[in-house]
Amino acid sequence: MTLSASHPLMDRTADSPLVAAYRGKTPSRRPVWFMRQAGRSLPEYRKVREGIGMLESCLLPELASEITLQPVRRHDVDAGIFFSDIVIPLKLAGVDVDIVPGVGPVLGSPVRTAADVAALPELTDEALEPIREAVTLTVAQLGSTPLIGFAGAPFTLAAYMVEGKPSRDHLGPRTMMHADPETWQALTDWAADASGKFLRAQLEAGASAGQLFDSWAGSLGLADYTTKVAPASARALDHVRGLGAPLIHFGTGTSELLVAMRDVGVDVVGVDYRLPLDEANRRLGGSVSLQGNIDPALLEAPWPVLEAHVRQVLAAGAGAPGHVVNLGHGVPPETNPEVLTRVVELIHSVEP
Repeated sequence: MTLSASHPLMDRTADSPLVAAYRGKTPSRRPVWFMRQAGRSLPEYRKVREGIGMLESCLLPELASEITLQPVRRHDVDAGIFFSDIVIPLKLAGVDVDIVPGVGPVLGSPVRTAADVAALPELTDEALEPIREAVTLTVAQLGSTPLIGFAGAPFTLAAYMVEGKPSRDHLGPRTMMHADPETWQALTDWAADASGKFLRAQLEAGASAGQLFDSWAGSLGLADYTTKVAPASARALDHVRGLGAPLIHFGTGTSELLVAMRDVGVDVVGVDYRLPLDEANRRLGGSVSLQGNIDPALLEAPWPVLEAHVRQVLAAGAGAPGHVVNLGHGVPPETNPEVLTRVVELIHSVEP
């Protein structure tokens, strides 16, 4: 199970700053990209999305490709992040789900019983064709700049499916994992396979790295994460493990879970804004490259304050085997794009 000989990672992105840092090598410049860089903070994004729903935007290959490319053109970031949504695999499988503005993912009916899980449709390879097409279009224009593929981790997908909508405390899925462990495992296995297939389609079509994004894992204690969630995350990554592309694992509020998140088998651990990178590296024993962790709240601060913070992040990450600069979460929609461009210029100006 390997990538094709014409895959970008075989030649044109192999020595890129991003891939070098992910692999623990010294990059030619400090690599940086931002989660949610392709999105609401950009006026050009808002313009092309006018009148088009979120999930529809993700499934129109030419539009998804254009949105992915916009921040690379504007900011000179070191990677594109594929424009999609973690519930796209559900949508493509035939699950009734939509993104409701101001709310988030909402399912037509929650998945709460063994019968509900048994009735879930399987995500077919054919259904993923719009994803492969969008990735192919994108990497053709990115040249030597890598594309990062991504998928939602099984816990976060399952949390949405059990609650039927976003939740503050994720009590439903946390209850199910103990009250009905067999149904919980069946549900997270389904979610793992859907996410794994989604990520594999992106990598095979030309993405040079893959990120598993666990938005809600921070609601879990270490014991629950290790026994009830990590096996499903490992199962999702099993779909792409042999391809040779760097794999990243990121979650929010997961400072106490970093070692367990590494142990599902990844090359890079993303760190949110809550934990300094030098402490994250210490906890991980210097075993993997790190990604992060500028605090998004500081993007609104006066430039001298933001600059000092960025330099502090660079210094804290310097001891890790590799460091890709990112935010400790996504770009807030009200962010001034010119600030992001200036942050990229600052990071690139510092010797790796």
